Amino acid sequence: MVSDTETRFGPDTRERALERCESESFDVLVVGGGVTGCGAALDAASRGLSVALVEKRDFAAGTSSRSSKLIHGGLRYLESFDVELVREALHERRLLVEKIAPHLVHPTPFLFPLKHRAWERFYMGAGLSLYDALAGLHPAMPRHRHLTRRACLRAVPGLRGDWLTGGIRYFDAQVDDARFSIVLARTAASHGAVCVSAVGVVDFLHAGERVAGVRAQDLESGREFDVRASTVINATGVWTTEMERLAGVADPMIVRPSKGVHLVVPRDRIDSQYALILRTEKSVLFVLPWGDRWIIGTTDTEWHHGLDHPSATHADIEYLLDHLNEALREPLGFDDVIAVFVGLRPLLGGTDEETAKLSRNHAVRRSAPGFVSVAGGKYTTYRLMARDAVDLAARELGFAVDPSRTGDAPLLGAIGLSGAEVRLSSSHPGAAHLAPEQLHHLVARYGSLAAEVLDLVVDDPRLAAPLVGAEEYVAAEVSYAAAYEGALHIDDVLTRRTHIAFEVPDRGWLAADGVARLMATVLGWDRDTVDHEIAHYRARLEAEAAAQVLLTDAASDSARAGVLDPRLEHLAERGE
Repeated sequence: MVSDTETRFGPDTRERALERCESESFDVLVVGGGVTGCGAALDAASRGLSVALVEKRDFAAGTSSRSSKLIHGGLRYLESFDVELVREALHERRLLVEKIAPHLVHPTPFLFPLKHRAWERFYMGAGLSLYDALAGLHPAMPRHRHLTRRACLRAVPGLRGDWLTGGIRYFDAQVDDARFSIVLARTAASHGAVCVSAVGVVDFLHAGERVAGVRAQDLESGREFDVRASTVINATGVWTTEMERLAGVADPMIVRPSKGVHLVVPRDRIDSQYALILRTEKSVLFVLPWGDRWIIGTTDTEWHHGLDHPSATHADIEYLLDHLNEALREPLGFDDVIAVFVGLRPLLGGTDEETAKLSRNHAVRRSAPGFVSVAGGKYTTYRLMARDAVDLAARELGFAVDPSRTGDAPLLGAIGLSGAEVRLSSSHPGAAHLAPEQLHHLVARYGSLAAEVLDLVVDDPRLAAPLVGAEEYVAAEVSYAAAYEGALHIDDVLTRRTHIAFEVPDRGWLAADGVARLMATVLGWDRDTVDHEIAHYRARLEAEAAAQVLLTDAASDSARAGVLDPRLEHLAERGE
């Protein structure tokens, strides 16, 4: 383990990380800071390898912060007889809930409503019996239970009584996906990995036919430098094909992006004690609790436009509302939608199949000497994807490498979780400045790392104040995001370190002022930078709103593409 200082992704640590990237040669260089890339960095570093990770934008800026936020076996994959995928995913679900990240992954009860009588109950009951069996003899959560129509309506009064004949309750789990990725990266850093965001890959370095590293660019300053490594892991998700072409791979792996749209509505608009999973003509629709809100998703349609900022159309929103309203006693309208977020799944498959039918399995291959690509898969199985990528990369190193250790390695914040709230309340001086519900909120989000947030409150008690415009958060969380979690722009805080961008009705318009001022103290911004950050974030909100009233992907993408990620905006300003 390295010093605690190196796990703090603040401005000073970033400068040291850039210096190390330029001056050292690594066993493994990971390109991509989503859940799979951060998982690969942790896997490799925990085996004792020297590791660097570079991410073009922010950690989890792409798919890994725009998922359905589920850790699940994939009940619907049993219908396509993908039993091994489900078994693996359920094994990973148990590890995540019990050992790896109990502070970030939580069991959630689901109701599967039945619309038909005997045959559907038998069919789904058999499927869920297999689901429970695949979870093992000692599952992390309760097994399924059949419910009568009356019991379903007691638990979920928001459903139409004439729409269902009964139901089955079962359990899966939910995750704060963006926070999970940043904690993965910080845990990798605790094992010695160098992890740095806002570093793009300009080109690949070669030694003969072998990939020997990358030509990188710090997107904050524009400075270019070389990062040398014995092997490079391409963990860029929907950018996999693009990255392989940049590396000179003659026959690149083809990844097909599939658009998944999610809506957020107030919790009081759907009266339910359970999450819901509803059948659609192509797939399933989830209704998932998220604090005082529900997340509704998702679509599954092929995406042919820009990969950085996928956008939702009016038709996407209408599709989700229409399918859900078939089941609800009180239908939802467009005015009920607080926010919309969109992710792209990196699917592997042929050119003719619909994306909803493509496999959720992952692929790992040696695309060139010294160059390994990993793509596909599910969020739940990120650890297996990372393990397989590092296993293949290790063959390039010329020396024996230990097997993966991540199945037994808790992430930062998991150790000391039991009793953390009581312990902090009684012993940490920062807790005296917070109300009990605020302390509970911190422990629920950070686990035992909540002590680090409280340290900031001790230094400046004003940071205990609720954040104006998003009062369920405290100001210290913004300072913590910039000083410990690598946030470089207010979008990083409002969208990923917190989820204010889709949790409050104004999507962070008001909170942007306070967030910018708090970050300025940590990052040394001047008044012009603060004003630019606020204006940029609000322009993004306007662009998203404009995109969501349009009817086609092409029109929606054109409207949304006018406001780039701040790091990509730097590139555009320099004409690159």
